[in-house]
Amino acid sequence: MGIEIKISSKGQVVIPKDMRDALQLVAGGSLFANREGNRIILEAPRPVREKISYEEFRRRVPKYKGPPVAVEDMTANIGELFKDWQG
Repeated sequence: MGIEIKISSKGQVVIPKDMRDALQLVAGGSLFANREGNRIILEAPRPVREKISYEEFRRRVPKYKGPPVAVEDMTANIGELFKDWQG
């Protein structure tokens, strides 16, 4: 069950502050609206990922200190590992 929200005479609604904070919504930002039957679905845009250079990536990722691993072993189950990942 959700929270009851009133609609103003101009058709505006107020999204509760805790929801805005959790979704990092700001004044002037956008939402995507879809209708499914008698439901209105509001979706927050995905956050923009920071773009970094290859050199910065290498600096941030710690050097691997384990035993050598064959490329075939690394890629054998890659689909299974990332089936739920959304990039």
